Amino acid sequence: METGKINVQTENIFPIIKKFLYSDHEIFLRELVSNAVDATQKLKALSSLGEAKGDLGELDVTVVLDKEAKTLTIKDKGIGMTKEEVEKYITQIAFSGAEEFVNKYKDKASEANAIIGHFGLGFYSAFMVAERVEIITKSFKDAPAVRWECDGSPEYQIEEYDRTERGTDIILHIAADSEEFLENERIDTLLNKYCKFLPVAIKYQDNQLNNTNPALDTQTCGFNR
Repeated sequence: METGKINVQTENIFPIIKKFLYSDHEIFLRELVSNAVDATQKLKALSSLGEAKGDLGELDVTVVLDKEAKTLTIKDKGIGMTKEEVEKYITQIAFSGAEEFVNKYKDKASEANAIIGHFGLGFYSAFMVAERVEIITKSFKDAPAVRWECDGSPEYQIEEYDRTERGTDIILHIAADSEEFLENERIDTLLNKYCKFLPVAIKYQDNQLNNTNPALDTQTCGFNR
């Protein structure tokens, strides 16, 4: 296992995310599902170009709630990431203008969501509700799977992982102050609010109820981050 430090140009990235986006922290699910859909769409595009070989299989996105484990997982079967790609796209954050941006919007709570889109922080919105986040991913390329973990500090751990299926799991270990997102009704409502019209089938599984809801599968429409 290796350890590293997330490359940010300000040490207070996580307090900024928590403080200035907390009023609308439910959007984390929209951001993470959107990322999963993007990974799936990219795989389809690469396959059409002949760059992704073999049968793609079912390309759905699954959201899994485990109330007992206090986790919420977003699973996709998209392009996945290599170790180098995780370190490039997850651990290096272009955040140089964050403080100026936050000062600009500090009195405009309704516009705080722009922080995520402006700085490409879709993945890091997970830390609005999670005390710890894991990424388990395997690229469509011939490369080992990897597991990445961060507890909301600039430090992270990364290691090779025993996974054979292409795709990415984002595992959120829900924080004590966000346990509303461990409720089946809350997640079901958010998926219908933010993720109902997407070009990829979205499935919801509640391990507590041993139930998978494919209700979002048949509805498609464009959705941009």
